Amino acid sequence: MQKVIVITGTRKGIGKELAEHYLSQGFMVCGCSRGEASIIHGNYRHFCLDVNDEKAVASMVRNVKKEFGCIDILLNNAGIASMNHILTTPYKTIQNIFNTNVFGSFLFIREVAKVMVQNFKKTKTQKRIVNFATVATPLRLEGEAVYAASKAAIVSFTQVLAKELSEFNITVNAVGPTPVPTDLIKNVPKEKMQALLNQQAIKRFGEFKDVLNVVDFFIDEKSDFITGQIVYLGGVNG
Repeated sequence: MQKVIVITGTRKGIGKELAEHYLSQGFMVCGCSRGEASIIHGNYRHFCLDVNDEKAVASMVRNVKKEFGCIDILLNNAGIASMNHILTTPYKTIQNIFNTNVFGSFLFIREVAKVMVQNFKKTKTQKRIVNFATVATPLRLEGEAVYAASKAAIVSFTQVLAKELSEFNITVNAVGPTPVPTDLIKNVPKEKMQALLNQQAIKRFGEFKDVLNVVDFFIDEKSDFITGQIVYLGGVNG
């Protein structure tokens, strides 16, 4: 049976690569971004929205449910970052980061989980939610206090919601990538990136395949006993 997967932030970067990968695996992929679709595929559905727009998120999830009847997997990929010393961080920056990273993730988890719970009551099938954390949190990186704090909230969400949703056969886990060369880090000075890599056990940038390996593990049907876990890449301990 064809699985339905919702992925946030699919216009570029890791989100786009995830969408293209799961399309190649025969999934029905429903993605979103603030811009127009950058993926053209018969099994892809795109929604233009801001992830912190409650009405837009609820509408997207309703439309996915209306067309397909269920949602099997949610990948909460959408996120933004900013590197500033706390003394030079504008209030608007923390608002923007929390709006996307925390409130956006919350809205998608809440709305998609509602659909998953309804489906569980009918079919008892397994469902998966995978959130995106970051090594910036356990490494306590200077200059990334706001970004790290937003992702610390995601870690807490993941661990608590794993308990709240377990009775409905929904697992909730998170992957914490090391820096992957995408638009998210393109403006970070090279010396800052190197200092971060030096704190890892494996001192290199992450690659898409590294992230995909963990996501595939979490959503695999055999991983039904794995929940509330945060996997940090690069040899970083949470």
